[in-house]
Amino acid sequence: MPTSPASVTELLERCALIAGLTLGQLAAQLQVPVPADLRREKGWTGQLLEMALGATAGSQAVQDFPELAVELKTLPIDQYGKPLESTYVCVAPLTGATGQQWQESWVCRKLSQVLWLPILAERHIAPAERIIGQGFLWQPSPSEAALLQQDWEELMELIAFGRLDQIKGAHGKVLQLRPKAADSKALTAAIGPDGRPVQSLPRGFYLKTQFTAAILQQQFALAHR
Repeated sequence: MPTSPASVTELLERCALIAGLTLGQLAAQLQVPVPADLRREKGWTGQLLEMALGATAGSQAVQDFPELAVELKTLPIDQYGKPLESTYVCVAPLTGATGQQWQESWVCRKLSQVLWLPILAERHIAPAERIIGQGFLWQPSPSEAALLQQDWEELMELIAFGRLDQIKGAHGKVLQLRPKAADSKALTAAIGPDGRPVQSLPRGFYLKTQFTAAILQQQFALAHR
């Protein structure tokens, strides 16, 4: 098992070493079995890469590399470099939303410094054949941070006022709120329209694909200059 990287430089060096490998090749190096498909093992790719890069957070509520304040996000892309799906950030708090500040939010902390790891992962490509791209470090620009904060504040206000049912995927310019549960029986506490406690599906914050597409475009346009 790789140890935790001592610096951001070392983390990026490890990314460079695995860039171009298939997930099957990396799994063989780490002696990890590869599932035939990911329908029942959605988190497998992320877990494999966490292991390869020495992430230590596990399921704790901290960044994946807490010593470096870096969050790891895998990003499935198609052959043209376009993201294939929105990117999960974290669970949304459905109670106690009143009075929360953006700077103290889990979304803000998770996205303060992200190691993006693109994966060529079109649906017809078997998990073992999916190719790891070149990882890169990203911090939101002032304009990106402002968009994230605005969306987060609007969504949190709707949660606080018990208007969960009015939140659709179209809400938010760059950040959206979506159900996050393995099945419809997994309910959690939330606030109803009348301010009383209700049971609701858990929700998660996700980055919209046009936002992550712009991050990729900016990164690789700079890289090719």
